[in-house]
Amino acid sequence: MGLFDRISALFRSNINDLISRAENPEKMLNQLILDMKTQLAKAKQEAASAIADEKRLQAEAEGLKKQAEDWERRAMLAVQEGNDDLASQALMRYNESLQGAQQLHETWLRHKTETENLKASLRQLHDKIEEAKRKKNILVARAKRAEAQQRIQETMAGMGDKSAFESFDRMAEKIEDIERKALAAAELQQEFAGDDLINQFKALEYKGSTEQQLLELKVKMGVLSPGSSEEAKQLGTGDDDVEDAELVDDSEAPGS
Repeated sequence: MGLFDRISALFRSNINDLISRAENPEKMLNQLILDMKTQLAKAKQEAASAIADEKRLQAEAEGLKKQAEDWERRAMLAVQEGNDDLASQALMRYNESLQGAQQLHETWLRHKTETENLKASLRQLHDKIEEAKRKKNILVARAKRAEAQQRIQETMAGMGDKSAFESFDRMAEKIEDIERKALAAAELQQEFAGDDLINQFKALEYKGSTEQQLLELKVKMGVLSPGSSEEAKQLGTGDDDVEDAELVDDSEAPGS
């Protein structure tokens, strides 16, 4: 099983475990992202180790190739010196080094391809984690909205018999009945309280008091001067005296 196959299997195991326990969605998503980051860090370590192996293979292949070149130069030197036996031995070493260099080069190429795929998978995993982090808030909001809707539905289902609403309506009717009785009692109290004629004079007195307050208010606002207020009061009193005098004169007139 490859590195990312193991990571994928671990993710599925963690997700299934968290979902089966029905934990808080926000806590579950945070834990998943934390697990992803942990596995990404481990994957980076393994990828770094694989890249280091690939670099080592490349260096060994290049070293054997350089050795082969060196043995080839020695063989050429031996030929120039007329020592064919030494040149043959150098060529044997050349062939061995060249063959080893070619095998290591092929191994390095395969390893390099694997490390490139590994690095691409790491980038993909990193991008998926970043995407998961961006989607987390949206998923948490959706989960909270779903929970609220579920609670509302459960509450409404618990009130299926409408008993609570009916009790509320009965209480409202009772309060309204108490209010109507209180108004009726006040109306009866007013009906039988005191002489009607006295009440009429009280209304006139209240009216006079209001007129006096109006004059004082006008003076306070500057609409009338204080002297005008006094004159208005005196004029009102004088009119009453004139009316009384006329009544006396009429009663004392001859032939009355």
